[in-house]
Parts: sequence; structure tokens; C-alpha cells
Amino acid sequence: MLNITKVQFTLQLPTFSRFSDRLLQPLWDYFLFNHYSLISSPLFPVMICFSSYFFSSLPFAVLDLLGDNVPSIHRYKIQQERRPTIRMMAKSFGRAVYNHLIFVLPAVLIQTCFMPSVVLPTSAPTVVEVLIDGLAVLLLFDTQYFMWHFVHHKHPQLYRWVHAIHHEYMAPFSWSTQQISIPELITVGFWSNLDPILLKCHPFTIWCVTILSIWMSVEDHIGYDLPWSLNHLVPFGLLGGAPAHDMHHQKPNSNYAPFFSHWDRIFGTAILAGKITEKKGGQDEPRAKF
Repeated sequence: MLNITKVQFTLQLPTFSRFSDRLLQPLWDYFLFNHYSLISSPLFPVMICFSSYFFSSLPFAVLDLLGDNVPSIHRYKIQQERRPTIRMMAKSFGRAVYNHLIFVLPAVLIQTCFMPSVVLPTSAPTVVEVLIDGLAVLLLFDTQYFMWHFVHHKHPQLYRWVHAIHHEYMAPFSWSTQQISIPELITVGFWSNLDPILLKCHPFTIWCVTILSIWMSVEDHIGYDLPWSLNHLVPFGLLGGAPAHDMHHQKPNSNYAPFFSHWDRIFGTAILAGKITEKKGGQDEPRAKF
């Protein structure tokens, strides 16, 4: 009798394991059975990217417009003497829209003429796969962009022609996250598409890490050191967050990494404290420092 019980337990264990490993399967099945044409479209990743940027940026744009009318939030603003105007917000958002209409959408449409149709897997990834693969993508991109960013700040011509547009304002704000040149957009887009392929990520993992990475990018640019931001929720100062990137816009030869803090610490480019207050009143004028 004891032996039979052991055999039954052994046979049931893999079933439970498979169930726990496929926790995301019902959600993935829902997407496949109800929205396959949408999620298999080559435009779907573009929709995820732009909508994530828009909806992540919008609340902080409202807070910037309200300013000290919401003192409970405004007290966390890093450069309180600098405030983006509606014109500046419109210019940054307009640049993002322009980049997508003029470059991203045509590039995707051209790609569909030469690339085979997307065939989505029937099995969902495990939760562990999403977490590990997503972290791997973020770490790889963080390394790539740190090196690219460092070189473009050290080379005057590269900075002037490629990266200077992103440093138009000393105090970043949410819409300025995607105020970048076409060459920088090509570089970021290339890595963002290639890295998940190299790491053999599941499409669901790619969607998740895309949304998370764009949220982290927007959060880096909001100009608020909110206590519930990811850089405070993740321990040991592993993430730079808004304080680090805000300092990068004040002191451009510091804090090159987009997400994590380890490369700046290793290479001695981390500056996480202090302020520059060169000008009082409104936001600073466009500049071209490197």
C-alpha cells in the first residue's frame, strides 16, 4: 500500500509542475484565440512602444503643468526652479510623433515586404522565463547604450550631430524621453529588436520588457524623485532612476547608463548627489554642451 501511494504521488507531481510552469497559458491562449491578427501584425510592437510612451508620460506632463498647485507631489521635483512650458512639451512630443511617422512606420512597412509573416508559438512562457529573459534583455541593452552614450559624449562631432537634440534642456521632463535624432532612434531600435532575438525571448516576454523599459526610460526623465519610483523600490541603489539621469542633464559627463548604476560606478562616472542652479525662474534655453 505504501509503495502504491509513492507511485501515485510521483505520477501526480509532474502534472502540478506543468500547471505551475504554464501559469501564463490561459492569458496567452486568450491573445491567440481572440486577437491573433493584431498581435501578429508587424505594427503591434510599434503600437506597444508609442502607447507605452504616451500613457507613461501623460500623468507627469499634467503634474508639470499644475506645478506647485499640487504641493504633495511638487516637493519631490528635483529642479523646482525649472518648469517645462506647453511649447516645450509640444516640441518634444512632436519630435516623437515625427520620428514614428517619418521613419518607424515606413521602416516597418518596408520590412514586411522582405520578412516572412510572424508565426506565434502556441505555448506561453513560464513566469521564471519572463523574469530571467526580461532582466537579461535590460542588462544587455544597458551595457550597449552605456558604451554608445559614453562615446557620443566624448566625441564632439558625434554629440553635435546625433545626441545633442536630447540635451536641449537641462531639466528633463516626461515628453523629452523620446526627443532624439533619427540616428539615435535607429541605434536604439536596432538593439531593442536584436537583443530579444539573440536571447531567444518569447513574444510575450518581449512585450513585457518593452513596456517596462519604456516606463523606466520615462521615469528617468520625469524630473521627480518620487519615493515610490523603481530606483527606490529596487534595493542597493541598483537603478539610477530620475535623480541619476536628471544629474546627467545637468552634468552631461556623468551617469551614462540608461537603467542600472553598475557601469557608472565601475568607470567612475556616477554622480548621484548635488544640484546645479545656474538660472532661476523658467526652464533653461536650448544648449549644446557635451
